Amino acid sequence: MMDTHASTSGSMDALAAQFPPTEVPDSTRTPRQRAMRRRLTLAGVRLAILAALLVTWQLCVNAKIVDPFFWGEPTGVWTTLHDWVTIGTAQGSLLEQILTTLEEAVLGFAIGSVLGVVCGIALGRVRLLSELFAPFLKAANSIPRIILGSIFTVAFGFGIQSKVMLAVVLVFFGVFFNAFQGAREVDRNLIANARLLGASRWQVTKDVVLPSAFTWILASLHISFGFALIGALVGEILGANKGLGLLIRSSQNNFDMNGVLAGMVLVAVIALTAEGLITLLERRLLRWRPPQMHGGAAIE
Repeated sequence: MMDTHASTSGSMDALAAQFPPTEVPDSTRTPRQRAMRRRLTLAGVRLAILAALLVTWQLCVNAKIVDPFFWGEPTGVWTTLHDWVTIGTAQGSLLEQILTTLEEAVLGFAIGSVLGVVCGIALGRVRLLSELFAPFLKAANSIPRIILGSIFTVAFGFGIQSKVMLAVVLVFFGVFFNAFQGAREVDRNLIANARLLGASRWQVTKDVVLPSAFTWILASLHISFGFALIGALVGEILGANKGLGLLIRSSQNNFDMNGVLAGMVLVAVIALTAEGLITLLERRLLRWRPPQMHGGAAIE
């Protein structure tokens, strides 16, 4: 009997060695593990799509289906980026151009966001201010941004001021309208209860209205940095001594499509990095909010 049991155990061990345990079912994973696996899968699929597009583009260029003079080519864009990193640009080092554009965009983003939040909450809370300034804000928002860029370039010159001003304008209206709407959407019962407890108007705004509108404000920040970056680039294209916008304009003037696309790649990398940082900030600031449910599962 013991020999039979030993033989059976040996057979089971041999089978286990030949057929290792399968992967742990997804249902047994923790929510964090499932979220991490999903993010890695999405990242892999995105990289595969990007690689497929680049390979298709290059094959079309090699087959003379696409003219690289007008549309560029992936290898040419890579060569241009490599030269900018190792040799530099005609306007100086690539790092200097990136830092210049970043400085203009960050300053415009910060100033425009603060002004947008303050003005949006103020006009959302005080009806008289809303009725008084609404026509002026609508008129200012209707002015084409390219015209404002030209005005700022003439008024402030080729320095950083004109780019920051244009970035501020682009950021301000996006943040303002979200903050204004967020202040208007606050639950009136919360405001009434706070007043019953003796809260002043400032305390109601600070402790009730602003936290309630915070989600609206953070949502606007996701697109606002992109607007700030656009403002800095447009200002540099209109007139500048350095910056990524100047690189793109110089490449355009020289009919260098690979240079234009290389500048766009750098802008896209900056924008995606900023989006990731803002997302991390949002998650950190909104830890108090319960996770949203979708299909019975929490969205991380």
